[in-house]
Amino acid sequence: MKAGNKNIMTLDQFKEKHYGKVGTKKRDELEEGYENFKIGALIHEARLEKGLTQEELAAKVGTSKSYISKIENNIKEVRLSTLKKIIELGLGGHLELSIKL
Repeated sequence: MKAGNKNIMTLDQFKEKHYGKVGTKKRDELEEGYENFKIGALIHEARLEKGLTQEELAAKVGTSKSYISKIENNIKEVRLSTLKKIIELGLGGHLELSIKL
């Protein structure tokens, strides 16, 4: 690290400094919020790649445009069963989950 970069820190260092170590309540809440945000962003990106509006995606899935919007904008958490419908019925994709221990 160069002498002029003493205040630069990695993202993990920043999160630890401001939210605590992994496993603490505040840090776990941050990480959970990020996962929810990431799901919404992935749905939004995939919807745009398919050339669908929120209304068109909602019609394919059997839900409302406002519900799709809330998921994409991290206002509402999506249930796993609904996520599966959005990915498979709405976007023509396949949902894969993994568990890391």
